[in-house]
Amino acid sequence: MPKKIYIKTYGCQMNVYDSARMADTMAPFGYSETDSPEDADLVVLNTCHIREKAEEKVYSDLGRLQRLRQTRRQAGGKMLIAVGGCVGQAEGEEITRRAPYVDMVFGSQNYHELPTMVASALQGMPSVNLDFAPEAKFDFLLEQSAKPDGTFGKSEFITIQEGCDKFCTFCVVPYTRGAELSRKAKDILAEAKNLAAHGVVEITLLGQNVNAYHGEGQGGKDWTLARLIRALAEIEGIERIRYMTSHPRDMDDDLIAAHAEVEKLMPFLHLPIQSGSNTILSKMNRRHKAVFYLEIIEKLRKARPDIALSSDFIVGFPGESDIDFAATLRLVEAVGYAQAYSFKYSPRPGTPAANDDQQVEEQVKDARLQELQALLTRQQTLFNHASIGRTMPVLLDRSGKYQGQLLGKSPYMQSVHVRDAGDMEGQIAEVTITEAHANSLTGVITGQAELNMRKFI
Repeated sequence: MPKKIYIKTYGCQMNVYDSARMADTMAPFGYSETDSPEDADLVVLNTCHIREKAEEKVYSDLGRLQRLRQTRRQAGGKMLIAVGGCVGQAEGEEITRRAPYVDMVFGSQNYHELPTMVASALQGMPSVNLDFAPEAKFDFLLEQSAKPDGTFGKSEFITIQEGCDKFCTFCVVPYTRGAELSRKAKDILAEAKNLAAHGVVEITLLGQNVNAYHGEGQGGKDWTLARLIRALAEIEGIERIRYMTSHPRDMDDDLIAAHAEVEKLMPFLHLPIQSGSNTILSKMNRRHKAVFYLEIIEKLRKARPDIALSSDFIVGFPGESDIDFAATLRLVEAVGYAQAYSFKYSPRPGTPAANDDQQVEEQVKDARLQELQALLTRQQTLFNHASIGRTMPVLLDRSGKYQGQLLGKSPYMQSVHVRDAGDMEGQIAEVTITEAHANSLTGVITGQAELNMRKFI
């Protein structure tokens, strides 16, 4: 009898990618995806440890799932519950203590063993699998990349690197994802070729520190991210390449040059700095200064003048003074971002910053966040409005809310709504931008724009 799997994904794009691979893993065993936990025989919470109160949100969801499980049992059915991802890795046995009805707990490196864990759970044997074994996971990814026609979107993720060796004092990633490890280049290229064969035109390369990539290449020598991008750009059918998330210290000259020389590499870069204050950067263990970051931005803009930039910022980090916060505002003004993400600092258990005795008051963090976000919103709005009148290639990959409307992404990661798009879904179309909003653009297919102009002449 067919079975259903429901996967709830928390957090980043890497978790989205991992969730898709979990579904792939269970498909040969008769599990198809469902959008409703009520229908599921297997429920997986693929968790993230980055956001505030991440653990409590997971336990809250588990409480609701327990009630669904009881209802299923009363009807004579069965539901297995699994917790995977970063909270699973960090909490481990604590999850089974607080929620003993959970059948499986596993970390981000172990989902390829999900069928074995499910088989054990069906025999009444719960399992906790938290081994750091990314090599085995990477070997498994290539096998899972082969899918039937029609199961891919036009834009897909490829994980090329996992883990982090940077040990920023606010971050749990080194403890939940392990040390930096890169996939072999031949496996990444094989996955990309398979995606292209299934009609994928855009790939986004993922990693916690993606530009620290140093995977084994031809002749046993390590490839850099720039070398990998150049090889991927040679694959017929792949028209767009993106990567995230990067660390400033790994932004080498070869990668910067790739932005100038590789046409398929999109002119958008997410490069988090977190703070504009050298004092706070030091306390965060970022191991670079603000001027170093600004020099990278200058090099990037020299190489690719139209590049759009995004970043992450944390306000209210322990010890952050008004002077430190003012330095962050100055850096934002100096760079000018197309978009950015900003958050109040919140302690993560087990990280050095959580034990810092210079915690900033919540009301101060609130005020600083509002001021920073207002500045970032102004910059994003200005960037979008500068697009009015421009014609740019847009990958139209999904339907909009209105008849004949399609949605897509510009080269600069802007959401674009296109009216009267006809049968252009899944294609890269030249779009003339007619309107700009805080978070999106509106445009028309270029030929249609010219036709509309002639109607008014």
